[in-house]
Amino acid sequence: MKRLFTCESVTEGHPDKVADQISDAVLDEMLRLDPYCRVACETAVTTGMVFVMGEITLHKGYADIPGIVRETIKKIGYDKSELGFDYKSCAITVAIDEQSADIAMGVDSSIEHKESGDDYDMVGAGDQGMMFGYATNETESYMPLPLELSHKMCRKLAEVRKAGILDYLRPDGKGQVTVEYDDNKVVRIEAVVLSTQHSDDVDIETLRKDIKREVIDKVMPAELIDENTKFYINPTGRFVIGGPNGDSGLTGRKIIVDTYGGACGHGGGAFSGKDPTKVDRSAAYYARYCAKNIVAAGLADKCEIQLAYAIGKAQPVSIVVNTYGTGKVADSVIAEYLPKIFDFRPKAIIDSLDLRKPVYFDTASYGHFGKATYSWERLDKVDSLKQLLK
Repeated sequence: MKRLFTCESVTEGHPDKVADQISDAVLDEMLRLDPYCRVACETAVTTGMVFVMGEITLHKGYADIPGIVRETIKKIGYDKSELGFDYKSCAITVAIDEQSADIAMGVDSSIEHKESGDDYDMVGAGDQGMMFGYATNETESYMPLPLELSHKMCRKLAEVRKAGILDYLRPDGKGQVTVEYDDNKVVRIEAVVLSTQHSDDVDIETLRKDIKREVIDKVMPAELIDENTKFYINPTGRFVIGGPNGDSGLTGRKIIVDTYGGACGHGGGAFSGKDPTKVDRSAAYYARYCAKNIVAAGLADKCEIQLAYAIGKAQPVSIVVNTYGTGKVADSVIAEYLPKIFDFRPKAIIDSLDLRKPVYFDTASYGHFGKATYSWERLDKVDSLKQLLK
């Protein structure tokens, strides 16, 4: 059966991604100062203004949050006033308080730790909620192909801008790829959409030819392009006003871009600006780790893991496996086996994936998954999972 599936990505200059990167830049600096800090940092951006808010408990050191904000905006590329947003002149408001004592008491000592005394029971979940992880064997990265291609296209657009290859490009941009499947196998690319912010002195036909040549043709697999593939480049014909000057931005508003492009379920929380005691983030990373190893072990062609937690409790209240009918072993059997080789308690997750390091800024653009350098992308449980096939 044939079907189409579409995923999108955005560049780091998109206003929501500006907010995500600021929040994670703040988090990384706090972790450099204090690996055991508690951070829940939200950012809002609009024309000429940045608002950083949230709860941060820092046990040692001092962080210059306005300085972090300006350096992040500069790195993204909003470095002159004619862009409508400038790191030197934007107003910055900071409203930060400490983590609520009511939340901290559940994180500092879990319900189980009060009884067991086990060190790995010490940290309780920082909130209730459910988280999803996903993997598919349709790409080497175990990510959905249309999402992988969308990320590659937007990253390439940023590289072309930063290298000065097309000097009229500006930081904001969005990409989208539609892939055709037949019986769940990739057949071809149906459509490519790319919109990029630009200066006022380039004509649209020049831009479209340049973007096709320097960006799209460099990342789209030629064998998946045919005479019926459609290309839409800046379809309105003008995208001069962009970034926070064209639209407000907010941390956590690009959660499908951050995860799996809509190919599976999504949990109740966003990631950026949250330290790893927040299972919204750490357990979602761990669920991806599980799902990827399951698929790599040959137990399924694709796999979704759902975890659910209660605030203050170390063990998850549920673990659900869905292989979408592709499993070589029953989903219930996989779910029952997982806790034997994966420890789903927050402290165990943090230690296993080494999450107290300042590694989060890079995750805030072009997806939190599929990049081989991340600890939650390693494949070190494959041999153990293969035992299920026997």
